[in-house]
Amino acid sequence: MPDQILLHSLPVPTLDHVVVNVRNRMAEAASLYRRLGFTLTPQGRHTLGSINHLAMFGTDYLELVGVPPEGAPGTDPMDWPDGLNGLVFGTDDADALYGVLSQSGAPVLPPLAFSRPVALPGGPRDASFRTVRVAREAVAAGRVYFCHHLTRDVVWRDEWRRHANGVLGIDDMVIAADNPAQLGAVFAQLFGADALAPIQGGLRLGVGLSSVDVVERAEVDRRFGAAAPAADGRPHVMVALGLRVIDAARTAAALTEGGIAFTVTGPASLRVAADAAFGVTLDFRAG
Repeated sequence: MPDQILLHSLPVPTLDHVVVNVRNRMAEAASLYRRLGFTLTPQGRHTLGSINHLAMFGTDYLELVGVPPEGAPGTDPMDWPDGLNGLVFGTDDADALYGVLSQSGAPVLPPLAFSRPVALPGGPRDASFRTVRVAREAVAAGRVYFCHHLTRDVVWRDEWRRHANGVLGIDDMVIAADNPAQLGAVFAQLFGADALAPIQGGLRLGVGLSSVDVVERAEVDRRFGAAAPAADGRPHVMVALGLRVIDAARTAAALTEGGIAFTVTGPASLRVAADAAFGVTLDFRAG
C-alpha cells in the first residue's frame, strides 16, 4: 500500500523504483537490458529533458534513465557516472510529505512536478509525477527521492510486467559506504531510527517487502568480490540489486539466450557482474 502520511508522523518506507543511470548511452543500455531478459517500456521523454525505459514489476520497477542523442544540458543523468544511481520511495501525497519532512528538519527540497507522454492503445496519455528530493549534499551515493504517481494506471500495465528472465520484483539494494552511519542518519531523519537495524558491516533499512543495506566496502567485497562495481574514489556507491525471480532455471535460460555471462551463487540464485550490467551487480534469486 502507499505510504500513509499522518500529521507530524514520519512516513513508512515503501519502494517505488530504482534507477540505473546510462547518461548518453541509452540505445546501448536498452539493448543490454533486453538481452538480460527484461521487457522494457517504449522510450519516454520527461518534460525535464531526460529519457527513460522502464522494466515494470508487480509493485515496483527498474528505470534506465539518460539523455537523448542531441543532449539535454543540465539534466541530472549527466551529473552522475553510469550505474545504479537512484533509490526512490513511494508516497501518495508529495505536498503533505514535504510538510512533515521539512518540519522535522530532514534535508528535502520542495515538490517538483513533471510528466512524460505515453503511447497507449486507446491513445496517448501523460504519466504525471510529483517528487520530493533529498538534497544532493546529504547523499553522496546517488539520487534519493520520493515519487507520487498521479497516473499509476499509465505506468503499471500488465503487458509490461512479463519478463523472459522471470523477475517479479526488487528484493534489495546494497550501498557501499566509507561511513554507513552517515547515510543511516539521513534515513533516520526520513523514517525514524526504528526503521533501521544493525547488520554485519553496517545497517539495514526495511522498505516494505524490500530492504536497503548500507555497508562498508569490506562487506561489499565479501558479498560480491570482483562482481561489484569499482568505487573510483567515491565514498558512497550504490552497487547491487537483488531481484526476485519465478525460477532460477528460467532466468539462466534467458541470460544464456541473451549471451550474458553469469555465475551460479547458490541452489536458486545467479549473479551478473556489474561490468556486464551497465555498472550494477544483479543478483537473481528464486524461492
